Amino acid sequence: MTKIKALQNGPFLVEDDDVSVLDWNGVKYSVARSPVALCRCGASENKPFCDGSHSKSGFSGGEPAKSSSNE
Repeated sequence: MTKIKALQNGPFLVEDDDVSVLDWNGVKYSVARSPVALCRCGASENKPFCDGSHSKSGFSGGEPAKSSSNE
């Protein structure tokens, strides 16, 4: 099962043995390792992947998700 975790004030971590990241045209990005960290701050120089820029840009991920009974 694929697990996507929003890190506090950081990227989305996508955890699975076989992750594919595609652009809007369906072209595959090379995924070098697992888990895959996807930028959500918009400051990465390596989009769509996280390069740690969130820590320099002061990105705030906002409020945590509310608990769900569907977990």
